[in-house]
Amino acid sequence: MIGIENIIFLIVAAIGIGLFIWQIRKIRKNVLMGRDTTLNDNPSERINKTLLVAFGQQKMFKRMLPAVLHLFLYVGFIVINVEVLEILIDGIFGTHRALGFVGELYSGLMALNEILAALVIIACVMFLWRRNVTKVPRLWNGVEMRAWPKIDANIILVTEIVLMLALFVFNIADMKRVLVAGGEVVGYYPVSLLFVNIFGEDPDQLYVIAKIGWWFHLVGILAFMNYLPSSKHFHIFMAFPNVYYSNLKPKGKFTTNPAITHEIKAMLDPGYQPPAPEMDAEGNPIIQRFGAKDVEDLSWKQLMDSYTCTECGRCTSVCPANITGKLLSPRKIVMDTRDRMEEKGEHPAIFVPNHYKEQGEERVEVTEEKTLLRGYITPEELWACTTCNACVESCPVNIDQLSVIMDLRRYLVLEESAAPASLNTMFTNIENNGAPWAFSPADRFNWADEIYVPSKN
Repeated sequence: MIGIENIIFLIVAAIGIGLFIWQIRKIRKNVLMGRDTTLNDNPSERINKTLLVAFGQQKMFKRMLPAVLHLFLYVGFIVINVEVLEILIDGIFGTHRALGFVGELYSGLMALNEILAALVIIACVMFLWRRNVTKVPRLWNGVEMRAWPKIDANIILVTEIVLMLALFVFNIADMKRVLVAGGEVVGYYPVSLLFVNIFGEDPDQLYVIAKIGWWFHLVGILAFMNYLPSSKHFHIFMAFPNVYYSNLKPKGKFTTNPAITHEIKAMLDPGYQPPAPEMDAEGNPIIQRFGAKDVEDLSWKQLMDSYTCTECGRCTSVCPANITGKLLSPRKIVMDTRDRMEEKGEHPAIFVPNHYKEQGEERVEVTEEKTLLRGYITPEELWACTTCNACVESCPVNIDQLSVIMDLRRYLVLEESAAPASLNTMFTNIENNGAPWAFSPADRFNWADEIYVPSKN
């Protein structure tokens, strides 16, 4: 029978889910700020990559301890959603343990659910220890690891612990209430059985405690869900589409600029007709930049990458430029892209952390014309990159940090002629001599004459 409690439940659930959808729409709008690009080829390969990398956590197992701990969180998140589904059904229709009709399967699911919830708590405690006591360097070092990313990670871990404890409170009190009444417990709860007597035997008290645990778990999930768009933990949603739309080309292969390609083809073939320029909504031709100066010059996939970043620092920890003391941090490139996108578009979250400036921790110097290039990312960072793809290879969610670096560098070279002096010298030599060296092509084989000594025989 549906009563006042069910109506309150429906209102709370509708508000929570509605606010989350509202934030997702903002995120979609921000991502679509980027250039259009087609990434729907080879669907079978993309599905296979999604199963291995996103669902199978393939790249996580390069570091065994955090991989196992993360596996507990990941599998726990998936399986515990079964009980969340049951809570939603019970809340809407006023039932109790609505999925209990499946019998032994339900008992197995609840037992697995409890074991995983306990493992989630253990994993979160160990992650808190790693972050705040042992202070793993990649989780602390770097100008991008300001106060907020560190606080955010702790909020996530503590919240997950509290949500799991609320679930145990509900299961313990609910099970004990049924036992006191002489009824049959639906399901099997191995962890809760260990603590079944901690709340006493007063039926009314047990009912109140069970309700508190039930409501706290539900409202906590809805609040946590709406906190995610402000958090690095949003990757639990974004990892799957991001991996599906991964770049399937060899990592050493760079993209070409279509405008330059068409121009060269027209030079080589007088009969070649380049395609008509793209038009905006008002019928004006869209000016295509050579490279990227701001976020709208990047593709939607590059912007989606920034929402998928876990801020784990694996990319920066393997970057040879960063290891040798250069300014470059691939993690910062991704985080800066997200910050600039949300600054120029809309911040998707209800809770808005101060991503941009924190007291005593200035980001890079901001110019009068604030753009992603120079406003957030300096040329010095870009030119420190060796294009080795170590960051791309190490990312557990297939973010392509190098593509953003290359597009920003292309803008410096092709639009501003702002390459380092050594590169400008090389460009001049290639243009004049057909090679990077500063001598005539006619002298290119002189070295052979100098070392060749004719035989006297």
